[in-house]
Amino acid sequence: MRYQSTRGNSPQQSFLEILLGGLAPDGGLYLPTHYPQVTPVQLDSWRGLTYADLAYEVLSLYCDDIPEADLRALLRKTYTEQVYCNGRPQDNAKDITPLHWFGEEHGTRIGLVSLSNGPTLAFKDMAMQLLGNLFEYALKRAGQKLNILGATSGDTGSAAEYAMRGKEGVKVFMLSPRGKMSSFQSAQMYSLQDPNIFNLAVAGVFDDCQDIVKAVSNDHAFKAKSQIGTVNSINWGRVVAQVVYYFQGYLLATKSSNEKVSFTVPSGNFGNVCAGHIARMMGLPIEHLIVATNENDVLDEFFRTGVYRARKSAETLHTSSPSMDISKASNFERFVYDFMGQDGKATAAMFKKVDETGGFDISKDAVFKELGKYGFQSGRSTHENRLETIRDIDTRYGVMIDTHTADGVKVAREHLQAGIPMLVLETALPIKFEETIQEALGRPAECPSAFKDIKSKPQRVENIDADVNQVKTFITTHLS
Repeated sequence: MRYQSTRGNSPQQSFLEILLGGLAPDGGLYLPTHYPQVTPVQLDSWRGLTYADLAYEVLSLYCDDIPEADLRALLRKTYTEQVYCNGRPQDNAKDITPLHWFGEEHGTRIGLVSLSNGPTLAFKDMAMQLLGNLFEYALKRAGQKLNILGATSGDTGSAAEYAMRGKEGVKVFMLSPRGKMSSFQSAQMYSLQDPNIFNLAVAGVFDDCQDIVKAVSNDHAFKAKSQIGTVNSINWGRVVAQVVYYFQGYLLATKSSNEKVSFTVPSGNFGNVCAGHIARMMGLPIEHLIVATNENDVLDEFFRTGVYRARKSAETLHTSSPSMDISKASNFERFVYDFMGQDGKATAAMFKKVDETGGFDISKDAVFKELGKYGFQSGRSTHENRLETIRDIDTRYGVMIDTHTADGVKVAREHLQAGIPMLVLETALPIKFEETIQEALGRPAECPSAFKDIKSKPQRVENIDADVNQVKTFITTHLS
């Protein structure tokens, strides 16, 4: 399998060649030259596999430069009940991402794909734990070291740091928007004392952090000299790992490959739902992919109107689902590349327009009328919607959900289709957003025992301006 840049001006590479990097040299994102196709017979043959073995069937289609025995071992090391139980005994923990049905609404079964069972209680663990093991494997094989530069709006940072702590040959420099995450999210990251973990709290919003990561990635000389890699969702390894749980959710929800399901995905950076798009392109019988945003509704606006309008930092709202407080969806470029017929020059031109004018408008173009074939729908949710949905799901089903998952459920209910099961992808455990849970339900969220004292632990974090050169200087100073 070879990989090409969405901007069409970088040489094709293998999986291991792109694993440790981020952006392609031309500023684009990597995608495979083709999406492997999964037949109905093949799909049905995967029923009953363990999550690790299902992951092998999917990922081996994309990672053919890793020997079969090595890839199987990495996956079986990663996806275990011990890693994905977060201290909570579950009857179906062996599924790794168990499916919990809420019930039937308007003639449609609606369920929750539980993705918060990893060590940091968020869906990011599903890919990040694998990425940590893949990085260590690739670095050891090549005799290299790696300095990871990442940006987080909340969950990516802790998932990356917990996956990389103690890994041989790896240091992590994680940027986060100062004061914009929940107190639990901040404590998860900043309480880590591992010598290979560095937290930088940036004066700004997530988009400022993300812009710095992209700027460093585009400084090819600094990137090479400092051995910079990335774990953000622009990293293909993360996206392809997330494809697996769409297959798992589908297989748990159906009895044969003749059936279809829809997925609703809370989305800010378009990485999670991009994995669903890839699964659908591979032949997984997905009827619709519903993008659920919060008040920062850049993606909802695009799918409704054909206008992509990236907001400036000052226009990005701080909400009670902070991990989606994003106004420049990095992974959106991967989908744009596909709907533009994998035309790198056209994709590069569109994102040059984003850099220069803040967005693009395809509402009057023929390509906008073709978007329907990709199965996307969308909707948005507000703080009041969030509170109402958390209360309703708790009252009706006895299940407590977090704020981002509440955005997903609210939007999912607006797109129910009789006879097509609706699966909402869970984002995190409610404890990560305890202030809003308390506001919604008048009682605290349950906290796994491993995190009872997380906010009282000493914290290690450096405050920094939203300045690329300051970040480069900090990295250089701490490489020795």
